[in-house]
Amino acid sequence: MPLKRSRSGTGLLVGMTFAAYIPAIRAGFIWDDDTFLLDNPLIKAEDGLYRFWFTTEPPDYFPLTSTSLWLEWRLWGAHPTGYHVVNVLLHATSAVLIWRVLGRLGVPGAWWAAAIFAVHPVNVESVAWITERKNVLPLVFYVLSMLLYLRFQEGGKRGWYVLSLGAFLLALLGKTSVAMLPLVLVGCVWWKRGRVLRRDLLGIVPYLVLSVVLSMVTVWFQYHRAIRDDVVRTDGFLSRLAGAGWAVWFYLYKALVPYHLCFVYPRWQIDASNPLSYLPGLLLLGCLGVFWRYRRGWARGPLFAMGYYVVSLFPVMGFFNIYFMLYSLVADHWQYVAIIGPIALVAGWGTHAFSHGPRALRIVGVLSGIAVLGVLSVQTWRQASIYKNVETLWQDTLAKNPDCWMAHYSQAILAMARGDPERAKACYLRALRIQPDYAPAHSNLACLLAEQGQYDQAVAHHHEALRLAPNRPDYHSNLGTTLSRQGKLPQAVEHFRRALELRPGDPGAGYGLGLALDRLGDLQQAIDLYTAVIRLHPDHVEARKELANAFAKQGRTREAIQQYEEVLARRADWAEPLNNLAWLLATAPDPNLRDGARALRLAQRACELTGYENADYLDTSGVAYAEAGLFDEAIRCAEKAIDLAIRTERQELADKIRRRVALYQSGRPFHQGG
Repeated sequence: MPLKRSRSGTGLLVGMTFAAYIPAIRAGFIWDDDTFLLDNPLIKAEDGLYRFWFTTEPPDYFPLTSTSLWLEWRLWGAHPTGYHVVNVLLHATSAVLIWRVLGRLGVPGAWWAAAIFAVHPVNVESVAWITERKNVLPLVFYVLSMLLYLRFQEGGKRGWYVLSLGAFLLALLGKTSVAMLPLVLVGCVWWKRGRVLRRDLLGIVPYLVLSVVLSMVTVWFQYHRAIRDDVVRTDGFLSRLAGAGWAVWFYLYKALVPYHLCFVYPRWQIDASNPLSYLPGLLLLGCLGVFWRYRRGWARGPLFAMGYYVVSLFPVMGFFNIYFMLYSLVADHWQYVAIIGPIALVAGWGTHAFSHGPRALRIVGVLSGIAVLGVLSVQTWRQASIYKNVETLWQDTLAKNPDCWMAHYSQAILAMARGDPERAKACYLRALRIQPDYAPAHSNLACLLAEQGQYDQAVAHHHEALRLAPNRPDYHSNLGTTLSRQGKLPQAVEHFRRALELRPGDPGAGYGLGLALDRLGDLQQAIDLYTAVIRLHPDHVEARKELANAFAKQGRTREAIQQYEEVLARRADWAEPLNNLAWLLATAPDPNLRDGARALRLAQRACELTGYENADYLDTSGVAYAEAGLFDEAIRCAEKAIDLAIRTERQELADKIRRRVALYQSGRPFHQGG
């Protein structure tokens, strides 16, 4: 291919891709981008690369993809544009490589096929969704491996083979959705030579070994880290076999008619006892059989394209559990690798039909191709606009799939983030009406109901979440918190202890257990728990505050002051520790610990933060004024505190403050133990 033509073809492919994906480049983060990137502790950790590659901490083993995001986090941080640009660039690179591979295979219309791939709307889900970096990055190395292998097959040096094998390893380390490449390479050899020799099969063995080993690693991670206790599917083999036939035709339809694309499609219910359920699969086998029968003639192209398509789709046909299958048995991003086959077939047929004829027919063919690319580009632009943000994505999903319980559940989370608990409750309930066995919805709804004081309903949903997922430590911890609020402290202690058994060192469970034991009077064990939480999580300010309170109750004033100082160093404008520290600085039995002037500043700040509507904080201000020698101010402040205590029906506090006023009137401050 002339260099000038190669450059112009490459430039046009890249330019078309970026033009079609402008809305995606402007988009933000969507669903799952938080767990995969934004809130992923391994992405932010200095030793994150080691942990991605050499530990079982990640939910999936995609170390190359994770490495790319780890590096980019240090460039873009929490700004989405950079990640989107890289995704689009990777997609454009794959399109260029597809052009080169199809050209080496002698497929007519190779550039047109690559262009269609570049702007095909089905691919938007892979490109516009940052989390699907695990799709666009592996495809680059997958197609590169094919290209290098073809160069080797054409009589190139053995170095091309080694480079091809290395590229395939990188593709697998990006994501094992490319694991079917060994069979694809066999198909390429057959396409080029019409037969496959023993040496060809032997050459594929190293690819097959890499594929099997890393696929087994992926399956282990999927079942033990991503899925864990969740029940993704309960159907048997026959149902999955029937569903595989449905899936291939569904994907082919969306590839040829990319209309009404949806982020989460309705989840099929397949009746394995109905013979008609197997009809799509039998029809598929019949088509492949016909293509095989006439493989030396007109069916050679369809056999190669459809063979590639079915082989590439095999990992996502439903024979293996994938976490996303909890929501739908099909997804646009699952045919990102496979779609190359039908695109190449259609482009090849079209090019052949329009290129063998008069000049006018060729012009019509070119104009038709341009029109197709234009229509697809517009559709891709529109589809990419849906990924603007998570709200837009779920609204579009519900417009196309009203019974998508995951969308209702996600809208509930968004409503909570916006401070709209009633909307959130309605969305959780809608999600549970559609999918009553979704434990996270029960757990989140329970926490919301507990916040609203509806404890009995909250406990019922907590128990349902634990019935569905009995080994989730956070569910035990959440139930413990609700039971604590109800005053059912012994039962709360049970669940907090169970949470710590399931996840030793869990800060929420440790803190909750400490609070419950504190209220039960076991102060020393509470202190031990708070200390353990702080040791593992030094910035857990709630645990530090409660530890300071516990030290104060034990009369360990110096240690209490130290912990309050640590709390305020991390959260300066927190009224409660401001007030509590002020109280100790004003009333400590040890005169060396007292500091009236600072106590007054802290107490006044606590009063400002609460609008001077907290009687305890006004009392502390009075005590601080007295310690600073300002007794008239102390009396005035104490009298305001008494009035507020009486208005709020706290007579006991009012009586205590009156006794302190008597001290101020005699020119004496109030000290503990005095």
